[in-house]
Amino acid sequence: MPSTEWREVFLPEERTRHEQQVHVFSELQRKRLKKQGHGRALHRNQVAALKAFLVVEEGLPDYARQGIFAAPAVFEAHVRLSNGNFSSDRAPDIRGFAIKVLRATTPSSAEVEQNFTLVSQETLKVSGSADVVGIVDLSMSAPVAALRKAATKPGLTRSAVTNVRDMVKPFSGFATHDFFSIMPVTFGDYAARLKLSAASTTINKDARKDLAADIYGRLADGDLEFPLQAQFFEDESRTPIEDSSVRWDAPWHTVARLRLPRQGPDQALAETVEKSSFNPWIAAPEHRPLGELMRARRAAYELSWRNRDVDR
Repeated sequence: MPSTEWREVFLPEERTRHEQQVHVFSELQRKRLKKQGHGRALHRNQVAALKAFLVVEEGLPDYARQGIFAAPAVFEAHVRLSNGNFSSDRAPDIRGFAIKVLRATTPSSAEVEQNFTLVSQETLKVSGSADVVGIVDLSMSAPVAALRKAATKPGLTRSAVTNVRDMVKPFSGFATHDFFSIMPVTFGDYAARLKLSAASTTINKDARKDLAADIYGRLADGDLEFPLQAQFFEDESRTPIEDSSVRWDAPWHTVARLRLPRQGPDQALAETVEKSSFNPWIAAPEHRPLGELMRARRAAYELSWRNRDVDR
């Protein structure tokens, strides 16, 4: 059964470390700005911007009736689909499925905005934010410098290779792939990882040639509906809060459905979504991100936002 006995682990001088780490992402963003103009450090390539509705399920158990899931409801939302590092849809990459729930209500808040950021991998094979920063730094380095760093940090190199192997696994398109939060969020006093299950099992073999054409082609034919599921913390051995490399051993519960109505490309919506911040720390108090990785991301998001030079 879900438990409220979860705990976060705070590292010594963690905030100082995070503030120092964000300079790697700032440098990455600066380099991309020179080549491509203003934009995000990561998940820069927006594949599609979509209108959506989040439909909260009826009859949820008590532990799931928290925050925006406290009662059956329908909330408007915006969705941003993205490639993580590359503009080419064919390139091996980590794909992003970001959801911005608009004007949601919770037992403690009215008109609250709730952001969920999910990716195409269930786990991330790192020991913490320092590994993530190291992998990004390695990817930014010139070949000779990268080889030197790889030689001095073999553990980091193994982590980078392992995660790249996950990225090169076939990606069938945004409608036919599952997406995960990797790290948990609070569900009131509980904690849970999130999963957006695929809306369709019908594979389009040409999807990887043009991911936007695939999703908009499907939406030209009708609505798409993705079950949003929560996997609740039960105990530290099977559902560890801080370890992003572990696939949790606990059941998934459908708490809502993300419905994408029939639609086509909308330039005005695309511009609005591109200018928006999809930040998991923009959240109802009941759904705070958990874990050292997420606390490090908070600092990175804030710096990336300041560097984007766009109006909120």
